[in-house]
Amino acid sequence: MPLHQIRQPADLRDLSYPELTELAGEIRDFIVRAVAENAGHLGSNLGVVELTMALHRVFHSPEDRILWDTGHQAYVHKIVTGRQQQFESLRKAGGLSGYPNREESAHDVIENSHASTVLSYAYGLSVARELGTDPVRHIVAVIGDGSMTGGMAYEALNNIGHSNQRVIIVLNDNGRSYAPTISKLTATPTEREKAQVEHPSLPDRIQEKLSHSLTNIRLNPVYVRRQRRLEQFLRDLPYVGAQAEKGMDAFKAAVREFLQPPSFFEALGVRYVGPVDGHDFEALEHSFRNAIELSAEGPIVVHVLTQKGRGYSPAEDDDEKHLHDAPIFDPAVGPPPAVVTGYTQSFAEAIIKEAELDPRLVAITAAMPGPTGLLPFQARFPDRFFDVGIAEQHAVTGAAGMAMGGLRPVVAVYSTFLNRAWDQVVYDVALHRLPVVFCLDRAGITGPDGASHHGVYDMALLSKVPGMRVLAPSSAEDLQVMLHDAIGLADEGPVVIRWPRGAAHHVGEHEVGVGLLARRTREGDGSVALLGVGKMLVEAEKAAAMLAERGIDATVWDVRSCQPLDPAMIADAARHRAVVTCEDGIREGGIGFAIADQVTALSCESRVKVLGIPAKFIPQGSAEKILAQMGLDAAGIVAAVDAALDA
Repeated sequence: MPLHQIRQPADLRDLSYPELTELAGEIRDFIVRAVAENAGHLGSNLGVVELTMALHRVFHSPEDRILWDTGHQAYVHKIVTGRQQQFESLRKAGGLSGYPNREESAHDVIENSHASTVLSYAYGLSVARELGTDPVRHIVAVIGDGSMTGGMAYEALNNIGHSNQRVIIVLNDNGRSYAPTISKLTATPTEREKAQVEHPSLPDRIQEKLSHSLTNIRLNPVYVRRQRRLEQFLRDLPYVGAQAEKGMDAFKAAVREFLQPPSFFEALGVRYVGPVDGHDFEALEHSFRNAIELSAEGPIVVHVLTQKGRGYSPAEDDDEKHLHDAPIFDPAVGPPPAVVTGYTQSFAEAIIKEAELDPRLVAITAAMPGPTGLLPFQARFPDRFFDVGIAEQHAVTGAAGMAMGGLRPVVAVYSTFLNRAWDQVVYDVALHRLPVVFCLDRAGITGPDGASHHGVYDMALLSKVPGMRVLAPSSAEDLQVMLHDAIGLADEGPVVIRWPRGAAHHVGEHEVGVGLLARRTREGDGSVALLGVGKMLVEAEKAAAMLAERGIDATVWDVRSCQPLDPAMIADAARHRAVVTCEDGIREGGIGFAIADQVTALSCESRVKVLGIPAKFIPQGSAEKILAQMGLDAAGIVAAVDAALDA
C-alpha cells in the first residue's frame, strides 16, 4: 500500500508482512526528505519504523494510550496517525511540532520532549483507569533512546512494580541517547561480544537458542497459567510449602541470570521478556499480543532492540550520534559533519585552555557532549570528562561531590534541562557554597524546538539563589573571559554563565569586560539609558543608532553580570530620564525587574521600562521573529524609549 493511503492506524492492519516491509521503506524515505527540508530528529525516528507500525497494528489508539519517551522519536507515529501532509511545515511557526502535541491529534497523549518521564505518566493513567475515571483500555509506555538513564524512570518503575499496575512498557534499546547511552541496561555489545557474534562458539549458539526459546515460553499465556498453578501447588504443600516455593523462585532466577539480561526488572516486580528484534514485524506483534494478555496480572516490559538511523547509510555510519538530529541537507549525500559553532565553539576552545591551566578542572554533561562543545575536551582530557547520561539531577549533585573533593567542576547542559535539577542546584551546590561552574547553552528563545526547549527561566530563577553569580556574555570573546573569571570566582561559591543558540557576536580584544563588572559601550547625554543583557546588547546598540538619527543620544550598557548587578551601572542609569532594560529571559522576576528596583531606589525621576519574555509557553518558530514579536529587537526597544519619554 502506498504511503499516501495510510490515513489512520487501522489502514495498517490489513497489510501483509511483505507490504509492511515495503511501506517501512517508504516511511524512511519520507522522513529523510522531511528532515532534509526542515531539519529535525532523524536517526531516532529511522530506528522505530517497524516498532511504531507494529504498535499501531496491535493496539488501538487512542482508546489504547501509546505514550512516547522521548517525544523526538514520534515522527512515524505522527505519519501513521494522519499527519503526513503537515510534515511540509515540520518545526515551523504554526506548523507541525517536532514532538507529540495534544492540540494536533487525539493520538498524542502527552507532550513529552524532556526524557525519562513517561513511566510516571503511565503510572498515573493506570491509577485513573483502575479508579474508573478514564475509560482507557491498555497503557503502553515506549521508553528509550537513552531515557532509561534518567532517575525518574527508575522511581516510576519501582512504583509501578510495587503497586502492580497494569502497564505495558516497551523498552526501545538502541544503545544511544544523543551520544552512546551511559547505562548497563542496554544491549550494546562489547568488542568481545561483537567477536562472539561474528564467530559464535557452540556454547554461545546453544545459549542463544535457549534464550530465544525461553522468551517464547515466557510470552506464552498457557505457560504462565500453568506456572501459577504450579506455584500455588508448591505453596500449599504441608510443612515445606514456603521452602518449595522459594526453591522454585531461586531456580527460575538462576535460569534467567544465565540465559537472559540481568533480572533487574523482575526484582522490581515487573515481568521482563526479550530481547525482541525491533525490525521484525512478526516477532514484535507476537510479543505485543502476548504482553496484552500477560499484563492482566501486572506490569510487563518488552525489551526491543532497534538500530538508530536504520536504512539511511549516512545515519548508520555516523559514529557520534547516528544523525540524532540534522540541519537542512541534501538527502542524496546526507548532512555535513556536525561541528559546533558560535558561542558553543567559543566555550569549547575556552574550557580546554582553562583545563590546561588548572588541573582541578573537570567537565560534566548529561548525555550531550557534542551539542555542548565538550567532545574536544573529552579527546584532550578523557580522564577529566564525565557523561552521566540523561540525569541532570545526578550531574549537579555529582559535581557537588567533586567540588567537595577539591575539583573545579564545569557542568555543561542546555538551559532548559537545568530546570530538571533545580533542587540540586539550590540545596546541594549553593547551600554548601561549592565551587561549581554551570555553563548553560541554548539560553533564551531557541526557535524550532518550541516551548519545552526555550531556555527562558534560568536568569529569573538562578539570580534568586543565595550566593549564585549569574553571567551573560554579549560576544564570543566575552564568554571566554567569563569562563576564566568564573573559575576564580567559584572560590566563593557557584557561578552560572548562559549563552544563546546560533551565531555569536564578535568583538575586538579591548571590547570585553572583566569579572562582575558591567561595560558601558556608548555614553549618551543623560536622556536615555539602554541596558542589554547578553545577546540583547546588539539590539540595544542598534536601537541607540536609530535613536541617534532622531537626535536622541542614548547611553548603552552591557550588563554582563546579572547577579550581582554592577553598582556603577545602576548609579549611571539612575541619572537618565528614561531607562530601558532588555533580556531574552522571563520578564516577571527577571533581571530587568532587579535593575528597576535598584534604579528607582536611587532616583524616583527615572522612568524604567522592562522588556523580556512574557510568562506563557512560546511555540516553535524563528527565534528572531519570536523576539521581534515580543518587542525584543531594535524597533521594540525604540518603541519602549518613546513610551518612557512620553510618560
